Amino acid sequence: MDYEAVIGLEVHAELRTESKIFCGCSAKFGAAPNEHTCPLCLGLPGVLPVLNRRVVEYAITAGLATHCAIAPTSVWARKNYFYPDLPKGYQISQYELPICTGGRIDIEVDGAARAIRLTRIHMEEDTGKNIHDGETSLVDYNRCGVPLLEIVSEPDIRTAAEAGAYLRKLRQILQYLQVCDGNMEEGSFRCDANISVRRRGSETLGTRAEVKNMNSFRAVEKAIEHEIARQVDRVEHGERIVQETRLWDPDREETRSMRSKESAHDYRYFPDPDLLPLTVSREWVAAVQAAMPELPDARRARFVAEHVLPPYDAEVLTARQDVADYFEAAVRAHPNPKGLSNWVMGDVLRLVRERKLDEALVIRDWPVSPQHLAAMVALIDDDTISGKIAKTVFEQMVASGDAPAAIVAAQGLSQVTDSGAIDAAIAAVLAANGDKVAEYRAGKDKLFGFFVGQVMQATQGKANPAKVNELLKTRLAG
Repeated sequence: MDYEAVIGLEVHAELRTESKIFCGCSAKFGAAPNEHTCPLCLGLPGVLPVLNRRVVEYAITAGLATHCAIAPTSVWARKNYFYPDLPKGYQISQYELPICTGGRIDIEVDGAARAIRLTRIHMEEDTGKNIHDGETSLVDYNRCGVPLLEIVSEPDIRTAAEAGAYLRKLRQILQYLQVCDGNMEEGSFRCDANISVRRRGSETLGTRAEVKNMNSFRAVEKAIEHEIARQVDRVEHGERIVQETRLWDPDREETRSMRSKESAHDYRYFPDPDLLPLTVSREWVAAVQAAMPELPDARRARFVAEHVLPPYDAEVLTARQDVADYFEAAVRAHPNPKGLSNWVMGDVLRLVRERKLDEALVIRDWPVSPQHLAAMVALIDDDTISGKIAKTVFEQMVASGDAPAAIVAAQGLSQVTDSGAIDAAIAAVLAANGDKVAEYRAGKDKLFGFFVGQVMQATQGKANPAKVNELLKTRLAG
């Protein structure tokens, strides 16, 4: 294509605080309409905002994790506009002097690494929610005052795939920090995309359109792809791109015009007279940094180096902090990282998905404890049970919650390693299948698998597979 896209993303991340940013109302999601409100939320006269310290700490944490500079002084601003979901007629935000500037998010797409620069991270309050039902419109002010971080990227993104990678990485970081749950469906992680196109090789920016109403990574990627195609088509036909805000229509899979795009001067920003400039000391920043958890990139690299895992395993296991924690708890109980990785990535996460145990975005009710999983892998490693028997043991662990050793003992599932017992089973199988023995010895080597299966069936799956293979080869060679 002779054109390239220039994309910048604005992400609003709702912070996981108990109370709102400027008052003591609950910030919890899901309450009855207008239940979590007070005179300050509703913009009534005579009320004064009081800043929530935890919001500032979360902003500092996010800034440090994304390589931002933390401003020693930042200023609150009023963003003025009139809309039913904004009862004060302005939104308290930050404009000229935000708390975090610069920074980057490192991504990888199709094996190519890129750094997407950040312009800023700033704090602000959320607005209410308009609910349209036919000819009636209602407003729920529960969300008014819920603390947000607005994270603004530079226009460094060129494709929908890069946008998706950037958002996934940003959400992963915020979830590791436990400052945002990242739930796009509930609106706690929202993205607006600013998109323009230009001739490849040109340094001149085209006219951009802002796209809203995208509540999944797939929606973001589809909306960007559609908007790029729409703008290229207009340019190719000699039509002018209009600066506007557009909505993504997921049913028609297209963007449609919503309103002309505002500029910063339209909001008449000015410093909020009710809030003092925010001062952040070096000591405060240092204390926040000391309390930060290991971040996903560092943890992934450590899993490869310390646990000697393939990069793919490390990527899967560290995609979520709770999965990485579960895996490491299992490794502490039994040091076989690769064996445990296979089980976590396979049977454990399969059950998590099937049973929807991660609906709250944190897996609290695991199918089995990491200690029980480790004990089961230990039984495989010391030849007490085979990998096949382990599948049965795992199912019993999930159903009963019992320890694997207890299940093996109660059901007599221990692996048969006695050469005499296995050899007797082999002799019986070969005697019952003399014609196939003759065929095998005549060169039909593929029958070896048949004999293994028959011996395993005769021993109810308890025979040690390595022993079976060894003794079978000796018998058949004779």
